[in-house]
Amino acid sequence: MTQRMILNETAWFGAGSLRHLPEEVRRRGMRKALIVTDKALAAAGVLKRVTDLLTAHQLAWAVYDAVVPNPTIRTVQQGVAAFREAGADYLIAVGGGSPQDTSKAIGIIITNPEFEDVRSLEGVAPTRYPAVPIIALPTTAGTAAEVTINYVITDEENRRKFVCVDPHSIPKVAIIDAEMMVTMPASLRAATGIDALTHAIEGYLTRNAWAMTDMLHLKAIRIISQSLRGAVAGELESAEQMALGQYVAGMGFSNVGLGLVHGMAHPLGAFYNVPHGVANAILLPQVMAWNAPCTGEKYRHIAHAMGVKQADSLPLAQARDAAVNAVRQLCHDVGIPRSLREVGLQEADIPALAQAALDDVCTGGNPRTPDLAAVMALYRQS
Repeated sequence: MTQRMILNETAWFGAGSLRHLPEEVRRRGMRKALIVTDKALAAAGVLKRVTDLLTAHQLAWAVYDAVVPNPTIRTVQQGVAAFREAGADYLIAVGGGSPQDTSKAIGIIITNPEFEDVRSLEGVAPTRYPAVPIIALPTTAGTAAEVTINYVITDEENRRKFVCVDPHSIPKVAIIDAEMMVTMPASLRAATGIDALTHAIEGYLTRNAWAMTDMLHLKAIRIISQSLRGAVAGELESAEQMALGQYVAGMGFSNVGLGLVHGMAHPLGAFYNVPHGVANAILLPQVMAWNAPCTGEKYRHIAHAMGVKQADSLPLAQARDAAVNAVRQLCHDVGIPRSLREVGLQEADIPALAQAALDDVCTGGNPRTPDLAAVMALYRQS
């Protein structure tokens, strides 16, 4: 069997690493950026930190700030038009997963215009050319979109989210600066942090996992479980650790896939516009408990990584319970909603949600094979 790993060309880490942005632009001979972000980040002053730095180094830029949570086909198409109108030759993605994913889709379409309908990018699209260069500046410690080959777009017309998997979409440069993350609300830091934990756990359990990604995912689980509480409380050192942990998780799952938690979370975003991290966080303990019989010794290793005492000596059933309970406790400690009803789940929608989850590309990697009845039951239990 052969395995593949795709990572960024360059990544910078640490508080204050934003200062390396101008040198990365100049080193590549790029002329004008389209900065892709949202209006909330512009209003919060996060965008200004980037534009002031570019201006101080006499680097040209324009802004597209119409990105919305769970970005839509229309959001992408408007961004493509903005890129062309600006005369840009590269993208700077400033924000969480939504600006990052929007930038990937824009960048791919600019160099592969035959995919301008956006829908045809679903799955593993046969794009011929790499996206225009993307420099990713994440402001949340969760999605790891800055190091993945995946992105997710919402089809509002059909009430669905679709996953695109394309090695051509990975950003050239990632700058993971915790100072760009600590200004986010505590609730957002919590939700995106559990999203990162979900990436690490599902990446560790997925059918395609192998030795290198296991190493990355277990390390990410350890870092995230030790630092998320402090990061939510606003501690810069913990925020730096979270920024690292979520990136390490991204290095792994981008190359091996995820599982049913993500498969079930995507339809919730499409139906109710539920923030992706919140959906993952509510679903993760329930799906973990359901998956447990098909995970071998892996829950023991998860429990150990999350600091469960004597996890190595517990009977297997107890070790599995301990791993699930450790995740539940962390979600509780950082204030994650307890139920999908709190975020708008309607009983009448469950059959359609479950079918969409089964059809989602992430679900195929789940260690236990679900059917429609099982997924419907998991939505109800959650």
